[in-house]
Amino acid sequence: MALDSSCSLGVGWGVGIIAGSSVCFQCLSVAVSTKCTPRIVRNAWKWKNTFVSFVHSLLSGLWAMLAIYMDPKLAEDVIVRHSTLSQTLISVSVGYFIYDTVDMLRFQSFRQALELVLHHIVILICFGVSVLTQQYVGYAVIALLVEINSIFLHLRQLLKFVNFAKDNPVYRLNSLINMGTYIVFRIATLAWMTRWIVINRDQIPLVLYTTGSVGLAIITVMNIILFYRLLQSDFHQSKEPTKQD
Repeated sequence: MALDSSCSLGVGWGVGIIAGSSVCFQCLSVAVSTKCTPRIVRNAWKWKNTFVSFVHSLLSGLWAMLAIYMDPKLAEDVIVRHSTLSQTLISVSVGYFIYDTVDMLRFQSFRQALELVLHHIVILICFGVSVLTQQYVGYAVIALLVEINSIFLHLRQLLKFVNFAKDNPVYRLNSLINMGTYIVFRIATLAWMTRWIVINRDQIPLVLYTTGSVGLAIITVMNIILFYRLLQSDFHQSKEPTKQD
């Protein structure tokens, strides 16, 4: 079922959804803190932050797949094509990244939060352009396919918080799915995005091309480092206890 690209939220609605999304994720954060934190968890803030991130990943990853399924042309015309479903998704995700950035800066030192704050700023700039110009919506939706992997990445952390051993069958299964989806939905998606922006650089304004290229370079490096950390932590046999990732 293809959707007409003339269906548009409008910038005002987009901004409104961003604000509403931020408030909803903050409410979820409070609910998790007060109702859903196991007693065994040592760091309640990290549990809460990871749980909210898990919910966003589950929501946005599946939503991105649905948006592309409902309108396959989103993956073909990633500049102009858009739909109400895809625009709403981008605005909801912007709201989440605003919430999460503020949450990290409130409860962590700047040095502790620096890596993820840098990641979020890159996403906010790129997705913000999409919301304000109503262009590159398809590109942003494809970027959110990465969140399919983030479901298992965050679930891994939640399992560690409640002391699941690495040889536990549930943890091992999640680790295998995590690595598989990391390659398919994270590395392959970033590779496709990089290839697209290089091939289509003549269609993109210089400022946006530069911003997108620098942002992709930063995120790609961060993801290569994370992939190495995951391999070392979950699959490298060591006599010494590993640091929690």
